[in-house]
Parts: sequence; C-alpha cells; structure tokens
Amino acid sequence: MTDGRSWQGNWKARLYERVRERGYDSLTAFAESRPTASLEALAEELGPDDVAGVQVYDGLVVEAVRSKQVTRLVRGQLVRELWDNLPEGWPKVLDDTSRFAVAKALGPWIAYAPDSHKGRARELRTSLLANPPPPGWRPLGPDDELLRMFLPDSET
Repeated sequence: MTDGRSWQGNWKARLYERVRERGYDSLTAFAESRPTASLEALAEELGPDDVAGVQVYDGLVVEAVRSKQVTRLVRGQLVRELWDNLPEGWPKVLDDTSRFAVAKALGPWIAYAPDSHKGRARELRTSLLANPPPPGWRPLGPDDELLRMFLPDSET
C-alpha cells in the first residue's frame, strides 16, 4: 500500500518507465504475463512505494481502448478478482460464506468495468450465479473458454 507518493510527480511516465525497465513494451504485456496477479500485486512489483493498483488499471484501460481490447481487459480483471477472492476456485455450494466471497470478487470487478461494459458484466454475474461453473473453476487468463462464452469479444 502506498502512502500517497504514488500520485506525486508524473505517475503515468513513472508507471511506463517501470514497465519498460522490466522489458515490456506495454503495461498490457506486463499484466498479461501475470494473468492471475491482483492489481495491487502488479503495482507492488512496479513500485512498492509509489505505484497504486488503480494507476495500473487506469493504464490498462487506456491501452485496451486504444487497441479495441476492452472486453478482453474486463475478462482479465475478472480472472484477477476470482484468484484474489476465491483461492479454492468456484465454491461447490453457495452458502452465506461462499456467497460473500463470490460477491467480494464480482462486486469490485463490476465497479472496475468501464461504463461501456458494466451492463455485460452484470449479465455475466447473473449468469454465473444462475448457472454456476464447475466447483473449483478458476480461469487462468482472459481466454478461458467459459469466460469467452459468457463475455465474447465485441470490439471491431
């Protein structure tokens, strides 16, 4: 967790400088090499004292819009939230405890989704709750077959 230093100076330039120092030509390439890492973990790797997870996500959204890959970004962020909040994968039974864990994954994911994709994110949430995936399901990345079925690419 940063103490406010992440917003000092030109944080966007700092973010991209750190990405390039690690051998990546884009923030997307850096993040996709770690598809199950949380935004906070990505930020910690880029700068434990001066990069915040929200800054990483902001950069990812900008790149996704530019490359017309917003749906892929949204699926990728769901993967990150699921790994962070459901360490054993999708629960076998949705009791009070597991329902809370699922809500803890899906709620922030929908909040993070760009406005253009919030409706589709809500539809996916409804589908996952009505027709749960197999117990233990934890997608490894944004190209997971089940995720692509529920949230297919739509950009042109």
